[in-house]
Amino acid sequence: MSPANTNLRRVPVQQRSADRLARILDAGAGLLDETGYEQLSTRAVADRAGVPIGSVYRFFPNKRALVDALAERNLDLYAERIVDRLAVIPAQEWRAAIDAVLDEYLAMKRSVPGFALVDFGPPVPVADPLDQANQRVADRLAALLSGHLGHRSGTDGDLLRTVLVCVEAADALLRLAFRSDPSGDPALIAETRILLQAYLAGVLDGPPPAV
Repeated sequence: MSPANTNLRRVPVQQRSADRLARILDAGAGLLDETGYEQLSTRAVADRAGVPIGSVYRFFPNKRALVDALAERNLDLYAERIVDRLAVIPAQEWRAAIDAVLDEYLAMKRSVPGFALVDFGPPVPVADPLDQANQRVADRLAALLSGHLGHRSGTDGDLLRTVLVCVEAADALLRLAFRSDPSGDPALIAETRILLQAYLAGVLDGPPPAV
């Protein structure tokens, strides 16, 4: 999790404190899968993590702040996984890069504790209408893809707008895909992939800008 996390009352400095914070977040993630957000309590998180309740409140004022921090940790992990995937994909193979971005999200959705309910932002209807989770995801992905694709991605502003459209569209479709199938409806996931590839082809298959 980013040390600059604004949801933390106190940023851990010593390794022991950082390990305790990680246990608290891990406990919260596991309980989200078992009980959902509404039944989640800071007392249950403390008991699961094996820490005093005061340790939870030392970092978080309430469970919403804990979930926000978990969402930020998820985004950091997602970015790390994408970096690893992009490292072995040639820059000209943008379709493979986009497949990796989607595939890593699906893998986390199916395997990372708590991610099915809290991916990069609090669950609906808890999320504030002004929550910028998709914007944060788009910002991170645009930066990663710009560095990987180079001139093919166009200007930073163009790429960010394109990626934000993709994130918003994929978010809606994947919510639908996972609504009735915990593993994700294969047909809807396939449609999501087609949509992303078709939309991005108009941007990334064009000729490189003149030098």
